[in-house]
Amino acid sequence: MCKKHNNQENCFTHVDSGLESVMLNCIVNGEKVCAYIDPTMTLLNFLRKELKLFGTKEGCGEGECGACTIIMNGKAVNSCIILALEAEDANILTVEGLNKNGKISILQQEFIKHDALQCGFCTPGMLMSARALLDRNSDPTEKEIKEAIAGNFCRCTGYVPIIAAIKQAAKQERGEMKNE
Repeated sequence: MCKKHNNQENCFTHVDSGLESVMLNCIVNGEKVCAYIDPTMTLLNFLRKELKLFGTKEGCGEGECGACTIIMNGKAVNSCIILALEAEDANILTVEGLNKNGKISILQQEFIKHDALQCGFCTPGMLMSARALLDRNSDPTEKEIKEAIAGNFCRCTGYVPIIAAIKQAAKQERGEMKNE
């Protein structure tokens, strides 16, 4: 609750602007999405409110903490500072889209094995930043991993297990690539 709204509303809840709804077309986790939305709605609110994809978290609401990180057109972005309309014709991947055929991804498995998800609040954003890195660089250095997750804040792990999990996931994925 927030004092700004007399403790009746959450500051992060989207309040409809009253403007005429507009059509948004995009692909989310491999599925085509067409929806009429408020033109002032953020991409984060669209994902959470309209698509019920609650894995993407809202932390700061200002693009500073990384909890809302998703992959849009191959790049890690903070969905809390992007208008949903900016995702027109975009290809979006959220943490829910990381699993394949009902199984969690190698990256998710390594986060679990390395205890890189303690409270779990930052985990979806960390996973998405790591996924974007591994999609463009299958063998990142520790420095490159640190740079890739620099916009994601974690108050529990100290980052060491997160970096180890990403390193191991990269190694595992490279091994899988060789077997294909």
